[in-house]
Amino acid sequence: MIDKKWLGHALPPSVLPIERSRLQFFAKAIGETDPIYTDAAAARDAGYADLPAPPTFLFAAELDSGATDRLLADLGIPLAKLLHGEQGFSYHGVACVGDTVTVRSTITDIYDKKKGALEFVVKTSVASNQHGERVAELRTVIVCRH
Repeated sequence: MIDKKWLGHALPPSVLPIERSRLQFFAKAIGETDPIYTDAAAARDAGYADLPAPPTFLFAAELDSGATDRLLADLGIPLAKLLHGEQGFSYHGVACVGDTVTVRSTITDIYDKKKGALEFVVKTSVASNQHGERVAELRTVIVCRH
C-alpha cells in the first residue's frame, strides 16, 4: 500500500523552457494542424507573442525534469504496475516560445479501490511563467494496479 505520509508532499519545482523546435515537434506529434502552433507569423497574426504551447504540452515539465520518475520511486510504484488514470488542465494564460514555465506539484490525495487492488495518487500542479503569472493548473491521477 502507498503510505499516506506522502499526502501534502511537494515535488521539487520543474522548470521548462518553451522552445520553438520542441513546440513544433510536439504539435506535429499530436496531429495539431492549426498553424498557430507551427508558424510564428500565423501565431503573431492570431495575437500571440510567438508560437503558443499546445494545450497538453505543460505535462512534459515534470517528465523532462525527472520529478515524475523520482515520485514513482519514492511511492514504490513500479513502472510495470503504473497506469495513467486521468489528466486535467485549467488555463489562466498562455505560454509561448521564449517563456520559461515552472511547475510546482503537491500530492493532494491517496486512496484505493477494489479492496486495495487499485491505488490512486492525485497530484495537483501549478504552472507559472518567468513573471510569476499563473499559466495553468494541472491535475494528474496515477494508478497502481496490484
